[in-house]
Amino acid sequence: MKTLPVTPEMLQVARRVVWFREPEDELADPVHFLAHVMTYGTVDDLQMLQGIAGKNEFSEVLENPPPGVFDARSWAYWNLKCGRQPAPPLPIRIL
Repeated sequence: MKTLPVTPEMLQVARRVVWFREPEDELADPVHFLAHVMTYGTVDDLQMLQGIAGKNEFSEVLENPPPGVFDARSWAYWNLKCGRQPAPPLPIRIL
């Protein structure tokens, strides 16, 4: 996946949706960051990502999702949005 630009807007979103990591560190891990935006982001967050991330990037996140990030509703929505039907099982965290 391509790297994400470090802009004040991106840092603000990273700070809000992934509060437990430094925003710069989160943007350095685009799959993890986008998974959190796909689950916890707002419409404004997604609009801010236009031109930076699109269907290809979101599909890539769904191919290699970080376990424990997606809830059932977000997982179903994004799989439908990216044309992945039927949706595969929700990834789970193995402890």
